[in-house]
Amino acid sequence: MPLVYSLPALQRTILSSLVLLFAAGIFAPSASAADTLTVYSGRGERLIKPVLDAFTANTGIQIELLSSGTTELVNRLKAEGDRTSADLLITNDAGSLELARTAGLLRPLNMREIDRAIPSQFRAPDNAWVGLSGRFWIVVYNRTMVEPNQVKSLLDLADPKWKDKIAIPNSGSEYLQAGVSVILSTYGEEKTRQFLQGLKSNADTQIYQKSSQIVEAVAKGQVPLGIVNHYYVYRYLATQPEAPIAVLMPDQQEGGMGAIMNVAGVGIIKSTKHLDSAKLLVEFLVAQAGQKLFADLDKEYPLHPDVKADPALAERKSFRAAQVPLTKLAELREPTLTLIEQVGLR
Repeated sequence: MPLVYSLPALQRTILSSLVLLFAAGIFAPSASAADTLTVYSGRGERLIKPVLDAFTANTGIQIELLSSGTTELVNRLKAEGDRTSADLLITNDAGSLELARTAGLLRPLNMREIDRAIPSQFRAPDNAWVGLSGRFWIVVYNRTMVEPNQVKSLLDLADPKWKDKIAIPNSGSEYLQAGVSVILSTYGEEKTRQFLQGLKSNADTQIYQKSSQIVEAVAKGQVPLGIVNHYYVYRYLATQPEAPIAVLMPDQQEGGMGAIMNVAGVGIIKSTKHLDSAKLLVEFLVAQAGQKLFADLDKEYPLHPDVKADPALAERKSFRAAQVPLTKLAELREPTLTLIEQVGLR
């Protein structure tokens, strides 16, 4: 079930962020306010549009938003080349941004604002893409059906004892692909293949196109466990706080790989004709007030070290993340897709 924000609450959140920005003197309307930026976005419109609307209200710069699947957008940018009307690319997956960078689609950036705001592990070496918010691949479980100590690792879900008891994303999910890439990098091909085979067998027909559907199935007791990005659970609980679901952060045991992390991020298109305005948008997104919008509206982990996550989320310092570099997700994309196809996940 999608998270619904009341308009007054959303307006208050955006207004408070704008007040912080104006008070800090970071952003002020300028001559560039006449520009219109075209943003290709692989993120759901309801998740990114309030943040972009805040930028427009702040600067006067209009945003034309084109939303689609991230892979489709990267392929479109390749086909359009320098003729593209796009000024920026926003995606929900670092691997896709890295693929766009290595294809020469994005412009390296030398901006002190980025270097100060976002730690280096969450951006490309040349700042051609910059992470904006973090997400973790977690296990959502029904508290009436599962004890949290029954699962220590994502790999445990391949055990036959979970037959017909788990729900998973379909093979086209970028979250699934990125998660499998981290497992592949950590444990190698054979162990990853065994994991995928067990996952396929145990999920059987409980394969979903949308992560929100997985959370709802677990909440309704249709299946005890599911694998999703953490924020889907917290968005559900924000509207249905009595739902019997909770988050299990996997792979924290001694010797475990750590929780699988990915980031949503942004890059400026190499051929943009509105570079100054595009840089202003990136600066807005990485600044503290912009980062707070991601935290408050989307229940994601802000990447700016001075911005706190929603208090409902587990403290970021309370768990370990996997150490696979985000740039490696692009390198692993093809072998991961091959492995998923060979196992027959649908």
